[in-house]
Amino acid sequence: MATPDWDIPLEQQPDQSNCAFDLDQALRAVVGLKARAPEDAFTAAILGTERIGNGVVISSDGLVLTIGYLITEAESIWLTAHDGRAVPGDALAYDHATGFGLVQPLGKLGLPYLPPAREDDARVGDQVIAAAHGGRSRALRGEIIGREEFAGYWEYLIDDALFTAPAHPLWSGAALISSKGTLLGIGSLILQREDDKRKVDMNMFVPSWLLQPILPDLMRYGRVNKPARAWLGITAVESADAIFIGGVTDGGPADEAGIQPGDRIIAIGDTEIEDLPTLWRSIWQFGDAGARVPLTLARKARTYSVTVTSGDRTARFTTPKLH
Repeated sequence: MATPDWDIPLEQQPDQSNCAFDLDQALRAVVGLKARAPEDAFTAAILGTERIGNGVVISSDGLVLTIGYLITEAESIWLTAHDGRAVPGDALAYDHATGFGLVQPLGKLGLPYLPPAREDDARVGDQVIAAAHGGRSRALRGEIIGREEFAGYWEYLIDDALFTAPAHPLWSGAALISSKGTLLGIGSLILQREDDKRKVDMNMFVPSWLLQPILPDLMRYGRVNKPARAWLGITAVESADAIFIGGVTDGGPADEAGIQPGDRIIAIGDTEIEDLPTLWRSIWQFGDAGARVPLTLARKARTYSVTVTSGDRTARFTTPKLH
């Protein structure tokens, strides 16, 4: 697995003298991850077929937690340890609501693990370490600068995301390590925020404590054992106080209902829509996949109403081929 030919600047790397745990031992729990999805995968056009990132060993039996978009529809996965050893892995589970993915190594790596942190272990202002595969040279000292809801344009919402700065450039599936040496979160995104009239680069991490309530289902069924969340097959763009359709999935529920990119979303049912969190919550309040969702939209100077029969996003995923 290729790794960048540069290091995090030494002055930004963590130092053992400032850690109350074995730093190098903790960093060895972070593995490299390389996945390949087939050309005809539903997510190939957006995520590509070759995906490279990180994962974190979270249990004594070697279970690896990562960000789900790296392994969605993957037909092959390889995990790489700090010393270069590599083993194949199996995409055990994916949860769209949190964004987590689980990988079961198909060989023994014999690595330490990072136990998930408790919710009260994360406070704004806490010093943390964002760590990608590669030891101290890929580890970055940082700070939690926010805990708040995050809404993604791809029909995604979590109530209590962790935001850190400075931003780690290798964020996908990276580990966010607390001052206690526990796993606070899994890296999902790099974002920018306006702060005192300047732009600040930051990472968004999915909190690790969201895993425990769903872990038994993920281990047994590969997903949470309840009806799938309603999915319209849209991306949404927030502009000032208005929300617009950014794109529609070909053949998806919104596409079949005649919704087009550029349409402005005025309301979902009786709820006026001014931001992304309100949009997604308003859609989901009508029920699970299969629910009929009433929308009011504007196209140019014309307002129109349409009811979309929602679907299950994961039903469109390809089944990995056995070799």
